[in-house]
Amino acid sequence: MSELTEIVDNLENRISKLLHKYEVLKQMRDSLQEELSAVKSDNDHLKKELENSFERIQTLKAANAMLGSNDYKKETKLKINSLIREIDQCIVQLSD
Repeated sequence: MSELTEIVDNLENRISKLLHKYEVLKQMRDSLQEELSAVKSDNDHLKKELENSFERIQTLKAANAMLGSNDYKKETKLKINSLIREIDQCIVQLSD
């Protein structure tokens, strides 16, 4: 009978240890999920900043070309032509 009691006690100890490990792992998972959410949010913010910076660079290139710089003249002319075509399309739609 004492052998059976020892086996039961041993099983209870193992189950208790497993439950404790389960709780620790569960807390770690929750912590990692929170960290992942924060990192995703930071990533989204940085992507938006990068897009804004790219747009500012394009605008500055165009402004620089308009001020007389030869470096980005071709790009600026293409952009201006594109804008003129868009304006022409708007005028056509308004005249209909």
